[in-house]
Amino acid sequence: MNRNILRIALPSIAQNVTIPLLGLADAAISGHLGGAAYIGAVAVGAMVFNMLYWLCGFLRMSTGGLTAQACGRTSAEDASLLTVLLRAMRIGGLIALLFVVLQGPLGYVAFRLMDATPEVEALARTYFKILIWGAPAVLGGYALSGWFLGRQDARTPMRVAIVQNVLNIALSLFFVVNLGWKVEGVAAGTLIAQWAGLAMFLLTRVSLSSSAGAQESSMRKPLMCFVWQAWRGRGAQATQRIQTNSWSVELAFFLRTLCMVIVQVWFTRSGAAQGDTMLAVNALLMQFYMLFSYVMDGFAYAGEALGGKFYGAADRPSFLSLTRWLHVWGAGLTLVFTLVYYFFGTFLLSLLTDDLSVVAAAAAYLPYACLLPACGMAAFLFDGLCIGTTSSRLMLLSVGAGALAFFLMQWGAGQHCAANDALWVAMLSFLAVRGLVLAACYRHLLP
Repeated sequence: MNRNILRIALPSIAQNVTIPLLGLADAAISGHLGGAAYIGAVAVGAMVFNMLYWLCGFLRMSTGGLTAQACGRTSAEDASLLTVLLRAMRIGGLIALLFVVLQGPLGYVAFRLMDATPEVEALARTYFKILIWGAPAVLGGYALSGWFLGRQDARTPMRVAIVQNVLNIALSLFFVVNLGWKVEGVAAGTLIAQWAGLAMFLLTRVSLSSSAGAQESSMRKPLMCFVWQAWRGRGAQATQRIQTNSWSVELAFFLRTLCMVIVQVWFTRSGAAQGDTMLAVNALLMQFYMLFSYVMDGFAYAGEALGGKFYGAADRPSFLSLTRWLHVWGAGLTLVFTLVYYFFGTFLLSLLTDDLSVVAAAAAYLPYACLLPACGMAAFLFDGLCIGTTSSRLMLLSVGAGALAFFLMQWGAGQHCAANDALWVAMLSFLAVRGLVLAACYRHLLP
């Protein structure tokens, strides 16, 4: 079991590590464009897309869960796997089309929420207008990433992410340094890399039966060939389970993500209301959470892929064993991260910023950062199992309960302690309640 867990977790962690590296590269490139406005424009533009695409994360989650379950069913046909993928890509294509058609209203609302200076907003709009054309590639990539993970293949998404991010950095540097482009160069590099990532997914050679119910041995050829065959044939009929549950699953995943966005936006807004120093303090401490999440997400992906497979196969003993070993790994990693944050927290803060006043202010809140792993571990692991079993309503219930706890704790703790202390108590409560609710409902996940 441990070998299977690590076979999926380690490539997923490697894939996640490329995310902050890309962010650092974009910040470095924009920092050499000739003014602070360029840095702000790229940051604001990236934030707008992060918000839009985060809300579409249900494409990856539902596709991964349904595919993993199909892989676990011994009677499953490869045509069923293609049906799941085609459906997700159709939905992603429709959403991407809406993003492109409605880019004017979307940009207006997004930039009003950001409240940037006129110069930053003008540059960010240029970035937005170029990169919006990457929406089909990004959302198609979400569906394909979930599909490969559901097939117990974490290495393909890892390879695509690494190549895509390296290409992104190289092209952005070329356009900015060699061609003298500004924000347009950063956006163009990202846009080309997004479409290259989609092409890599579709050109990946996979082994699938050439047609539904085919008796001949599986053939290995580019995924695009199978997708085209299934598209021309309108795809095989989905299983009754997929037909019945997919829309409700995706809606619940979407609402769950929306609740998380609301909590995150409110957390950032509440920090900003306390002044620039507290905003910076909270942004730095959230990097501790993000670092932990990059590792725990890898094990959550393992829970998603393997849990969905065991659920589809109705293999309860293996599902229970998976849960047990995931929590053993989670407990060990939680201990490691807690000790690192406790003993080296101030040092890590000094690596993130050279502003001594901000480091000193953030050091006072390090105890909250030390509690983040313990409060968040269960939520990560149970989320992975919920995605694999497509128990989206339980995820929505847990996040809804966590969001309620967040706002109640912020209000209640705010009556007795400083505003930022109350905010962190609320965030820790949000994470802990999510895990507790899912742990209490665990029997509903069992095959």
